[in-house]
Amino acid sequence: MHADRSTQSCDDAACALGQSLETLYRGIFERSMHDLPICNPALTVAASGFRSYGGRAIGIVTTPWFMNLVAADLPEGRPAPAIVPGTTIRIGLPAGEVDFITGELEGFGRLDCCSLFSPVFEFGSMDAALQTAEEAARAFFDPSLLEEPPRPPAEVNRRDLLRGRIGQPEDAGP
Repeated sequence: MHADRSTQSCDDAACALGQSLETLYRGIFERSMHDLPICNPALTVAASGFRSYGGRAIGIVTTPWFMNLVAADLPEGRPAPAIVPGTTIRIGLPAGEVDFITGELEGFGRLDCCSLFSPVFEFGSMDAALQTAEEAARAFFDPSLLEEPPRPPAEVNRRDLLRGRIGQPEDAGP
C-alpha cells in the first residue's frame, strides 16, 4: 500500500484485504476510468488505514474518482449477513454509527462503502489525499469524538456573587 504503514494500526489480514482492493481498483482505473472527466489526474489508487474491527476489515480506498470508507469481510471471519446490494446498513464504529451502501465488486465480492468524497477534485496531490484518508481513518476509530465538549463555565459577576445568585437562573427573584 502507498500509505505510510507507521501511521496505521493495520493487522496483516486487514492490510492484505486493503492491498487486494487497491490492486482491483488500479485495474479498473487502467481499463475503463483513466480518461473520464470525473477523474482527478493528480491522484492514483491507494488503500489506507485498514484495520480489523468486528470481524471485518475497515479502511479507506482512494481513487482518482472517489474516496470511500469501506468495510469487507475478513477471510477468516464470520461473513456479514447476506443483503441486497444497494441497501443502506449502519455499522457502529468507535466514533459513532456510519451508514454504508452494500455492494458487490467484481473479482472481490461484497464491499460496503461510505462515500467521503466523490468526485475528488479538492485534492491537488496524492499526498494531500492520503493525508486526508489517514486522518479520516483515525477519526472513525477515535471514541473521544463521541464525548460532548465541556460546558463553558458559568459567567459570574460581582453583583450576583454579592446578592447570592450564583448558579440561579437570572429571572429568579431574591
